[in-house]
Amino acid sequence: NRILKTGPHLKSNKESLTDVLKILNINVATLANNHIKDYDEKGVLDTIEYCETNNIKTIGAGKNLTQASHTMILNTIEGKVALINIAENEWSSADENTAGANGMNLIKDTRSIQKAKKDNDFVIVIVHGGHEFYNLPSPRMQEQYRFYAEQGADLVIGHHTHCVSGYEIYNETPIYYSLGNFLFTMDSTYEDWYTGVVLEVDIINGKLRTALHPISQTRHDFRISLLKNEEKSDIFNRIESYSKTIKSKEELLEEWKCFISSRRQLYLYYWSPMIFIKNKYITAILNRLRLGLIN
Repeated sequence: NRILKTGPHLKSNKESLTDVLKILNINVATLANNHIKDYDEKGVLDTIEYCETNNIKTIGAGKNLTQASHTMILNTIEGKVALINIAENEWSSADENTAGANGMNLIKDTRSIQKAKKDNDFVIVIVHGGHEFYNLPSPRMQEQYRFYAEQGADLVIGHHTHCVSGYEIYNETPIYYSLGNFLFTMDSTYEDWYTGVVLEVDIINGKLRTALHPISQTRHDFRISLLKNEEKSDIFNRIESYSKTIKSKEELLEEWKCFISSRRQLYLYYWSPMIFIKNKYITAILNRLRLGLIN
């Protein structure tokens, strides 16, 4: 999730939590996502086993919902940091008896956040969700992420959309709606596919601070580098533009309506019998008769 969680641990006030976790011998992988179950339950269990074998702790997935929804606690000099990892439900969720991701459930998630806040000093909620290739949250997403902040989350981080989005500070809680891609070993014609941000998090003297670092991925050999100069400024300008829209309820709703309209035909096609018809002549006839889509 590209999160460098930092704080005044052991050496200096600018030492990253990446270094601290190495000292504490802790590596963490957040596994709640819509592809964790691509190879069925065995794929989930094999992934967790591989991580554990290589000294990597996991959250967000498990052999059942109880394990998948486990809250991880990091003990630091600045206090106890709780990590909660959830994913929107997209065929990958665990249940009481099957392996998978910690699927989004507002009641369950709220209880987890409230308990984590009661028992710990900081709560970070990491959400795999959003709408692919859309640079803004839906009004529902904004309301829900803000609700997480109201329940005690000190930081809410979103990803999944394959593109960067904006952020806001709500009730003193930073909410980052999408970090974009980091390393994704698949080619794409979508330009934003190759751009993302690393989120750096500092906890210094009891205060949580954040900073973004734009990065890019090369198209064919999957190399990552920090953006500099004009390219870096362009990403920051885009993020600020998205953030300005996020702050306006009216603008966000208008952009959402435009997005829905732009995707309407595509979604109708997915639900149409046309998707199963491979003969181009039959397809042409149905289109001409206006029978190709569900209205």
